[in-house]
Amino acid sequence: GEMCGLIGRNGAGKTTLLRALMGAIPATGTVRLGEVDLLALPPHRRVGCGIGYMPEDRRLVPDFTVEQNIRLPSWTTPTDGVEQRLQWIFAIMPEVAAFRARSSLELSGGQQKMVALARALMAGTRMLLLDEPFEGLAPALARRLGEVMANLKGQRLSILIAESNEVHIADLLSRAFRIERGAVAPV
Repeated sequence: GEMCGLIGRNGAGKTTLLRALMGAIPATGTVRLGEVDLLALPPHRRVGCGIGYMPEDRRLVPDFTVEQNIRLPSWTTPTDGVEQRLQWIFAIMPEVAAFRARSSLELSGGQQKMVALARALMAGTRMLLLDEPFEGLAPALARRLGEVMANLKGQRLSILIAESNEVHIADLLSRAFRIERGAVAPV
């Protein structure tokens, strides 16, 4: 239920860790989410554990509308309450609801980041993994994204935010960890 930061320079291992947790790259060892060892599950089953992932490069499907991109996790993993979840997402991010019918290609990079967060929220009922969510955002959009993330604090979600520095996230975090050459230590 905490919001934690993983802080490190480019190349320190932040993205590698998040990709390993999601099964995009192989990893060894044990990673527990409750009673489940994530690394023992095939990658396609990890989303079903309630994990939402927002990659640094957004990875939206260009031929889909905004709403289709957000709904995508629910199409691949059986999910209860999809309509309620979508309405909750639109309530906390009304700007995303406003362009729900637009193609993801019509959006600015910052708007695409908001959609990527909304898609992660669709799957992330227990945990969110956010890779450099503030990178490249205009100051106004960075503030808005920070507001959305602050509103997630009371939602009983565990959130891990990987960032190169604490500028945008310091006030949001319960705890922070520094990663350097793959080694992680509390800040």
